[in-house]
Amino acid sequence: MKAIVIGGGIIGLCSAYYLEESGWEVTILDKGDFSDNCSYGNMGMIVPSHFVPLAAPGIVSQGIRWMFNSKSPFYVKPSLSQQLISWGLKFMKSANARHVTESALPLRDINLFSRSLYSTLAQQDGFNFGLERKGIIMYYKTDAVAEEEAHLAKQANNMGLDAAVLDKAALQALEPQVQLDVLGGVHYRCDGHLYPNDLMQQLITYLKQRGVRFLTNSEVTAIKSSGKKITSVQTGQDTHTADLFVLATGSWSPAVARMAGVKVAMMPGKGYSVTLNAPSVNLNIPAILCEARVALTPMGNRLRYGGTMEVAPVNDQVNMNRVAGIVDSVQHYFSNLPISMPEKSSVWSGCRPCSPDGLPYIGYAPQYSNLLLGTGHAMMGLSLGPATGKLIAELANNESTSIDLAAFSPARWS
Repeated sequence: MKAIVIGGGIIGLCSAYYLEESGWEVTILDKGDFSDNCSYGNMGMIVPSHFVPLAAPGIVSQGIRWMFNSKSPFYVKPSLSQQLISWGLKFMKSANARHVTESALPLRDINLFSRSLYSTLAQQDGFNFGLERKGIIMYYKTDAVAEEEAHLAKQANNMGLDAAVLDKAALQALEPQVQLDVLGGVHYRCDGHLYPNDLMQQLITYLKQRGVRFLTNSEVTAIKSSGKKITSVQTGQDTHTADLFVLATGSWSPAVARMAGVKVAMMPGKGYSVTLNAPSVNLNIPAILCEARVALTPMGNRLRYGGTMEVAPVNDQVNMNRVAGIVDSVQHYFSNLPISMPEKSSVWSGCRPCSPDGLPYIGYAPQYSNLLLGTGHAMMGLSLGPATGKLIAELANNESTSIDLAAFSPARWS
């Protein structure tokens, strides 16, 4: 049985990994050369702690206030685009307490499943991607956020996740190199991190050794179907046929799916990151700065920091005002970290695929019996890569899935 995976990011590679493992003959198509996508520049965090989706109460009003600040961490570029308007209405509809409550367990379960699969993968020959289970610390500076984070930590504990509220002294003991200017934080010991660049390269090397075909510069230009089945995809002058097709094209998913007559509610959310090599002072444990919505991850002898969510059409422009906002925020929390305004050329940017409700799409496209979607993971693509790939393979093989996929159904906006 032949499978074609469209998209060479972490979701596509993990889908290929588990499909090949279960006996499929796999080809991966990518519009680039597999060397630079969102999977390379992300923060490398594995986050069972992230059980609150992006679409949450308060984000709409906060987002409106942030729109007037050029350095803010969240921004929706005003546009008359029908795609943005439709996405925005669905986002506002989803940003409520009921949705947050209903999403908590599915997000916990898929992240824990993925964490387990990462642990297994890290033990396999040929894989050494810096996987660590030190947790993640959510730092805060204000009483209001301290109260919010304590509530979330209690909820996490009730869900079986290991989270501890710590004062500044306890945090300083965990980070002896760093001068902390914080009120306190929550240490989510359930989380982990890795170095995504090594992971991606090792997956590519392993899959090639296993006979998976990698077709570079192969942008899909047409999709043919007959009845309830996709029959082929076109890339330039080449036609590719298969028994199964997996769409894992990140922020490009709506455009690719549209060729098959499938609607995918999604908008790109651009983020930025900068990686420092051998900084004189480094963190011991990955950090998220709550008020600023900035993340930092130590990756061996490196430190990567990043953030922002610019909801706008796909583009490769780097807004240095947003980058300045990230740099300023880090300095306000960690005064002695050697972070200063970077050169534009050293700033990585990428567009995360954001669904309106903050949940990924994992499952069959409603119209077809052989088109699987694995997309819409927003900032959790790296965290959820193995789980999504494994679930895609289970669906392809008509097996019971390891977790309930109802919350992630591609048909939920139909």
